[in-house]
Amino acid sequence: MHGHHPRTPEAERSRRWFMNKALLAGGVAALATMTGCSNGSSNGSSSPSGAPDGGMPSGGPGGAGGMGPGQTEVKYKDFTGLTTDGKVVDDLYSIHSTGVSTDKVVKAAQAFLDGLSRQERKSCTFDVADDEWLAWSNVDGYERKGVRMGDITDRKRELGFALLGAALSAKGLTQTRNIMKLNQFLGDYNGGNRETLTEGAYFFTFMGTPSTGKPWGFQYEGHHVAINYFVLGDQVVMTPTFMGSEPTSATYKGEKITLFKPETRAGLALIRSLTSAQRAKVIDAEVSKSGTDMKAGAGSDNLKLAYQGLPGSELTPAQRDKLLDLVRVYVGYMDDGHAGVKMTEVEKHLDQTYFYWLGRTKDTSAFYYRVHSPVVLIEYDAQSPLAYGTKTGSGGGQPSGQPTGQMTGQPTGGMPSGGPGGGMGGPNGTPTQQHIHTIIRTPNGGDYGVDLLKLHLETDH
Repeated sequence: MHGHHPRTPEAERSRRWFMNKALLAGGVAALATMTGCSNGSSNGSSSPSGAPDGGMPSGGPGGAGGMGPGQTEVKYKDFTGLTTDGKVVDDLYSIHSTGVSTDKVVKAAQAFLDGLSRQERKSCTFDVADDEWLAWSNVDGYERKGVRMGDITDRKRELGFALLGAALSAKGLTQTRNIMKLNQFLGDYNGGNRETLTEGAYFFTFMGTPSTGKPWGFQYEGHHVAINYFVLGDQVVMTPTFMGSEPTSATYKGEKITLFKPETRAGLALIRSLTSAQRAKVIDAEVSKSGTDMKAGAGSDNLKLAYQGLPGSELTPAQRDKLLDLVRVYVGYMDDGHAGVKMTEVEKHLDQTYFYWLGRTKDTSAFYYRVHSPVVLIEYDAQSPLAYGTKTGSGGGQPSGQPTGQMTGQPTGGMPSGGPGGGMGGPNGTPTQQHIHTIIRTPNGGDYGVDLLKLHLETDH
């Protein structure tokens, strides 16, 4: 028996849906708040119900960029997934043994749940086919359900990180933790929302009951992180997984953190391996790189997105290896065994895997690229600054205080006088590698393990 059941139809949409709709209409106000213009003062006329104190969330208008369900929230029962034309390609996925055990992640999930109080456990458990799967967002102030990491004891938090360690590779866990740390850095740096721009503002929810035989999964979500992890037997689907950061490089508690270098370098390695004729097909000459170009972010679960660019069938063997190396960076954030299973699936469709690019190709260029096949979609988007490195009239400079990075604490550093990087902020501003969003999805109904769950219900029930 779980603590929640699927939401009823339209009249029962959650406060989060209305919150996001208001944000979509008021993105500029949200950006003004996040860049410190409001200094944390509330504005009752523009703050939707459920918004946290200290100002509107950041993000920028448009569901594809990370605003959550957006203007038309997709229900789990209506989920078809990402397609090229609205029609799902059949027979891409099947229930089978991968030979890679999920015992470790099952035990870690159960240990975390067992460590929670009855109230905490009830707050984070849902049915396996709950709409909660789809109700994730990149926005920091988005109103989330589940157990908040900053609100539980150190011991319970350790069990939560142990679960992430079992589900992710060592690189994936480090990436996730570093995103959380830089989220705290950003809050300390710009004096932003003290409830959401912290290490503690990340939530666990569980769909179904951890099991080695029955379907279940969990979601780990907060600003710039959304990990959806579905398990059926020894099969795992870890999509959609969104990872981003602003800034992508900073010193936090004396530790120099730099994110998304592998994603950046692998993309450049592939584009630079192409001939001029191939580049002409990959680099879009009719569309300029904008402040935000991501298509398949939060709220885009039933997106129609046609293939663009150059297919793998037109690449040389060496170039195909570089394409696989690029995909491997993103797939490699899940545990090593299941990452290998996913890469085998990707390789089967390599001829139909398209590579597409917006922007320039220098080491420091702010660019966008996409890898798209019947079984994988990857997007990398260097975006315009929203809260770090924007010009404030006084030029550059460093924050006057050093961020402390406490899990549940308040910022102790001073307000910044400006910030390194410069450039116009907001969704229409000049993009920079100091603000990067990435996502990986499984097209044609694979996200959230939906297709596998349907197959399971058809054959086992």
